Amino acid sequence: MDPRDESRHEPRQAPYGEARWPMAAAVIAAAVLTLLLPDDLRLGPRWALPVVEGLLLVALIAGDPGRISRRSNALRGVSIALVGVLACGAIWSTLRLTDDLVHGGDETNSADALLQAGGSVWASTVLAFSLLYFELDSGGPAARAHHMPPTPALAFPQHLSPELNATHWRPRYIDYLYLGFTNATAFSPTDVMPLSPWAKIVMAVQSVVSLLILGLVIARAVNVLA
Repeated sequence: MDPRDESRHEPRQAPYGEARWPMAAAVIAAAVLTLLLPDDLRLGPRWALPVVEGLLLVALIAGDPGRISRRSNALRGVSIALVGVLACGAIWSTLRLTDDLVHGGDETNSADALLQAGGSVWASTVLAFSLLYFELDSGGPAARAHHMPPTPALAFPQHLSPELNATHWRPRYIDYLYLGFTNATAFSPTDVMPLSPWAKIVMAVQSVVSLLILGLVIARAVNVLA
């Protein structure tokens, strides 16, 4: 029998979909952090970004509830729009906080208020970039559920260590959240290596953003306490 005939009759592997709730929880947490920010650090009115993020999240859940496995250009567009809104909000807050630290702002005169505002902005950037990695790596979670490319944009330890025998392994949101956290604290790759140009650029941008927040906030807080 021709081996090609046998391969045609092999059962197709079921989609390896990820649960939606970790990603949804991250979006909700980012929206709550936005509500906690001072007015001058927030992009638009207090309700604007959380409402937009909430509507986009509801559209995603309605279009692909349960596990993320449905490949759709429309859902892909909604996911990218949601991540884009989160990233724009986080970067805007970072720029506004940096401007206040350089030129003086209401929250810069109190160490407690400064640390709270700086911590909220920093946590928002971690969540936004983790969702950015989650959505862009290997075509997004729905594409990863069906097929992993031979060379992913982000190489996790399971990809780099053949002895782990991770043939069917898929990165989950928690893996991207850990990547976002470690890149924001170490300002460089730790256990996940960026292979594609976009991954290197995004990780570099996150490192710069995090360095601005942590460096300026800590320096200003020490100056206020002194």
